[in-house]
Amino acid sequence: MPDLPLAGIRVLDMASLAAAPLAATYLGEFGADVVKIEPPGVGDAIRGWGAQKDGVGLMWKSIGRNKRSVTVDLRTPDGQELTRRLAARSDVVIANTRPQTLRRWGLDHERLHAVNPQIVMLHVTGFGLSGPKSERPGFGTLGEAMSGFAHMTGEADGPPTLPAFMLADSVASLHAAFAVMTALYDRDLHGAGGRLIDVNLLDPLARILEQSLVTWDQTGVVPHRAGNKWDISAPRNTYRTADDRWIAMSGSAPTVALRVFRAIGRPDLAEDPDFSDAQRRLARAGEVDAVVADWVVRQTLDEAMAVFEAAEIAAAPVYDVTDLVADDQMIAREVFRRIPDDQLGSLLVQGPVPRVSGVDARIDHLGPELGAHTREVLTEAGLSDLEIDDLSSRGVI
Repeated sequence: MPDLPLAGIRVLDMASLAAAPLAATYLGEFGADVVKIEPPGVGDAIRGWGAQKDGVGLMWKSIGRNKRSVTVDLRTPDGQELTRRLAARSDVVIANTRPQTLRRWGLDHERLHAVNPQIVMLHVTGFGLSGPKSERPGFGTLGEAMSGFAHMTGEADGPPTLPAFMLADSVASLHAAFAVMTALYDRDLHGAGGRLIDVNLLDPLARILEQSLVTWDQTGVVPHRAGNKWDISAPRNTYRTADDRWIAMSGSAPTVALRVFRAIGRPDLAEDPDFSDAQRRLARAGEVDAVVADWVVRQTLDEAMAVFEAAEIAAAPVYDVTDLVADDQMIAREVFRRIPDDQLGSLLVQGPVPRVSGVDARIDHLGPELGAHTREVLTEAGLSDLEIDDLSSRGVI
């Protein structure tokens, strides 16, 4: 793929589940050759995670897009040596095994850097490579809890609420992919050599919740759950329509809030200082919500949206997945792509998110069958057929 920005970059993805492999997925969409290392027989745990069809993991199919699957038993000395051999001809290696385990296997940054001084190593962990919790196992749920996300999510009188999707992993993967590109840029433009990137599942989510930190530091106020309301904007909530649908609205910009009042037949509020002034309106957010909710509940979704769109109000329907796929904006931008697949026939997945002029980010194929590229990749690494057959007979690959 010489026309893609990351053509010529080889990524050795020896991580499992979500955050670290997702970072590799993003790199692969823009041309990197991603070699996925998986345990023989079982593969990456993401293959068995979540919804399945005929024994095929659907999330694996998306996260494994564009990757080449190679089976290597990292617990064996031969598997470890083979992985070091692959790392020697790679630009990036991605791991999420606990630090002490990687050191025991000889696959930590120090050992891989000795083999390949130019290698950029991304190591994603639950809590980071330093500190008293560095060796603790961690999953996204723990990051969602400790970051403050769960504390702030849910109704005021309800329990802390965890997301029903892999939020912490996804946020961490974005930071991780950005850091890999930064390290590659520094290496290739400034001659910095390889670097170790330390990303965990807690810090990235805490970063996007930083408002609670700076608020507490300067005011002593600890933010609490408030349902769909937000103490910096009114109106801001979800509102039920006459046909039992929902609309979400944001009045973050003062001019938008005033347009809401006029659109719903309450121009008097737009002229009232208690409602036209942003800070005074926040003090009466409950009244604002009640006024908006009372109007919306007497309209169907289509009726309400027609009024809001005509008035250029920041409002949108609350979609489920079927609504999202059918939305005219999504269709026009071809956000979702149906990709052929040998196991499923085809699968509808979301395409690469960034749109870069002159670049057609790729989905060449979905997640391959376990070990589909083992012989191909090892041959490229210089192993003979006899060597590959021997490793296979001994269960190393």
